[in-house]
Amino acid sequence: MNWGFSILKNAGGRMSKKVYVGNLPFRCKGKELREIFFKFGEVEFATVILDKFKRNRSKGFGFVTFVNDSDADKAVAEMNGKEIDGRALTVNEARPREENSE
Repeated sequence: MNWGFSILKNAGGRMSKKVYVGNLPFRCKGKELREIFFKFGEVEFATVILDKFKRNRSKGFGFVTFVNDSDADKAVAEMNGKEIDGRALTVNEARPREENSE
């Protein structure tokens, strides 16, 4: 599974944009992540990445896929650096995942 693709085609054939959200509070789940970003536009998908070795505890980052590019751009502009539970979020357009060379 490659989480890093930033532009995707949704079921309707339209392009959607994925944003990376880092430094999330560890208690944050996908539902809360969706609720945080829903005010910027239609969220197609929101997920928090879990650490399978630590009883499915959050790794502190996730991804939000917006139906419209402009909504994603607005979310990045307004949420990057915003504090949630005392943690300043890092929000930017998702980049392709780098493969390990090992």
